[in-house]
Amino acid sequence: MEAVSRYHLLLTSNGRPVQHGWWGDETVARDKFRRWVGAVGNTPAPRVTLTDEETGTVLTTWPEAP
Repeated sequence: MEAVSRYHLLLTSNGRPVQHGWWGDETVARDKFRRWVGAVGNTPAPRVTLTDEETGTVLTTWPEAP
């Protein structure tokens, strides 16, 4: 059974946390990731990260690391 808060989504601006959320379903979390990337607007130096907290794996980031 999946943990309720397994997938953590984090938006940072200039390295500081601005918004975050938790989802138990990876498909939903990835959809939220895409929406957040599309909504960063004028956020200075935005970074969106989706992490599987159960395994500690970063699933995706935007923008991609150089």
